[in-house]
Amino acid sequence: MFVDRAKIYVKAGDGGDGMTSFRREKYVPKGGPDGGDGGKGGDVILKVDEGLNTLLDFKYNRHFVAENGKNGMPKNMYGRNGEDLIIPVPPGTMVYDNETGRFLADLTHHGQEFVVAKGGRGGRGNARFKSNKNRAPEFSEKGEPGEERELRLELKLLADVGLVGYPNVGKSTLISRVSKARPKIANYHFTTLKPNLGVVKVGDYQSFVMADIPGLIEGAHEGVGLGDEFLRHIERTRIILHVLDISGSEGRDPIEDFYIINKELKKYNPRLAERPQIVAANKMDIPTAEENLERLKEELGEKYEIYPISAVTGEGLKPLMYRLAELLKEIPHPVMVTPEEEEVVIRPDFVEEEDIVITRDDEGVYVVSGSKVEEKIIRTDFNNPAAVKRLLRILKHMGLYDRLREMGIQEEDVVRIGPMEFEFIEDSRL
Repeated sequence: MFVDRAKIYVKAGDGGDGMTSFRREKYVPKGGPDGGDGGKGGDVILKVDEGLNTLLDFKYNRHFVAENGKNGMPKNMYGRNGEDLIIPVPPGTMVYDNETGRFLADLTHHGQEFVVAKGGRGGRGNARFKSNKNRAPEFSEKGEPGEERELRLELKLLADVGLVGYPNVGKSTLISRVSKARPKIANYHFTTLKPNLGVVKVGDYQSFVMADIPGLIEGAHEGVGLGDEFLRHIERTRIILHVLDISGSEGRDPIEDFYIINKELKKYNPRLAERPQIVAANKMDIPTAEENLERLKEELGEKYEIYPISAVTGEGLKPLMYRLAELLKEIPHPVMVTPEEEEVVIRPDFVEEEDIVITRDDEGVYVVSGSKVEEKIIRTDFNNPAAVKRLLRILKHMGLYDRLREMGIQEEDVVRIGPMEFEFIEDSRL
């Protein structure tokens, strides 16, 4: 089964908690803090595997969770980092954030990796907080949660030559004759319901990949027939091989077919009209073909190379394949294009922390937001009084109390920071 779209949920591993511990050794009555740091959570990584050509695996497995980091241990021993989770994807996979619709990555070559969810940092053990003022810190940090997100994957096949044309013009027969691809072939429309890839060998040392794109018809760019399902696969091809039923056996005019299909390609993506295109006049074994071939040459001969062939008998296939191989030496791989200009997201390792933002909701709760202050909440162990007291000192140092007073906060008013809610109490001891 060929699947070229999928939605998956990914969750990176949480960081391990730091350890609160003190040395307990014989003859050392006041051993210092020795709690180790927690390990980092595992990342979720997409990695290109050239052995894949479909997103079928994601039809049955849609949840991916990386390993959590281990907690810190006594004697300054760090917790083990969580194992990264590597998810293999086929070449040509486009990655989007499903919630925002943002384009994240274009994965094209074997071995290419992209981190789609970063593991949480491990919490620091109490040994890291020892200072001249506090020689025996009784608190440590909790690990940071790993990133989680829903992704949309879209596959755009990587092929050197893409076959386009109306249904029943002989594309499947052609690719079956020149490669080892074995598509389903029958005399009715839309026999091909999925793209077929075949490797064409030319001589002893050269080969190229050919893709049989399911038949297009008028209105394909708007979803008529199977059009919008498969037009995207043409975008990466270096050469378009336009296959025509030159015999007119389906009751259509091959010249009119040529213009209709090219119109659909242009409407889907104007840059496809600039892609090199060769015309394969197929079904030359049918008597009516010769007359139509002359008309085709008169109409298109000055702009396009036309090769009369018969996919059934094999007539003309060898010179056509050699010509395609010759052209491919001169044509670079196209820059990836999409129907709309994509906004590429560059996610740097360091992002400047935003200022604290304070608002009031409909219930009068003071809502505090900001990545830095929310991180402090997440990494605090609220079951440890010493850790909570440290958090309150940090919030005061950040100027949060003064900001709240300026907004008119009163004793016992509720303050919400991230997932936690607090009652505001003035305490001069902080």
